[in-house]
Amino acid sequence: MKIFLWIIIVLAGIFVLLLLIGLFTKKDYSAGREVIINKSKALVFDYLRLLKNQNKWSVWGSMDPNMKTRFTGTDGTVGFISAWESDIKNVGSGEQEILNIVEGERLDYEIRFLKPFKSTSWAYITTSAINDNQTRVHWGFNGKMKYPSNLTLVFMNMEKMIGNDFEKGLHKLKIILEK
Repeated sequence: MKIFLWIIIVLAGIFVLLLLIGLFTKKDYSAGREVIINKSKALVFDYLRLLKNQNKWSVWGSMDPNMKTRFTGTDGTVGFISAWESDIKNVGSGEQEILNIVEGERLDYEIRFLKPFKSTSWAYITTSAINDNQTRVHWGFNGKMKYPSNLTLVFMNMEKMIGNDFEKGLHKLKIILEK
């Protein structure tokens, strides 16, 4: 009986320690990657501003060929919503909405995940001309985790986890646009 009591005390102590660590652990996360595309900035931005095109180059868009999509509004304009629903856990369901466009330079959108978990994150894509026929594309993502969920950030490297998917998607985007 004493051993059982000590096991419970140790487990409770570990649980309390983890909760305390969560109080002091970062709550913000971010990831981003970039690629250079051998096309003009105008051509690249005009392609990227259309959220419907993301399913052609994004890793998540190609994970489920049976994914259901729904679009609301005018693609490439503020307020446009691209929604998805998938039975595949890594895809889940949610929607993204264009929040801001700086013409030819930046696209900001909010991503609202519904399944497998609810959360809201923000993403952006920027373009900058290197010269007349080369464009740097940066794709970034950031968000916040509430306490005590933020404790998972101690064990997860979001930059590596999401960044690798960004890298694959940007590589595919480069192939598509340089055809």
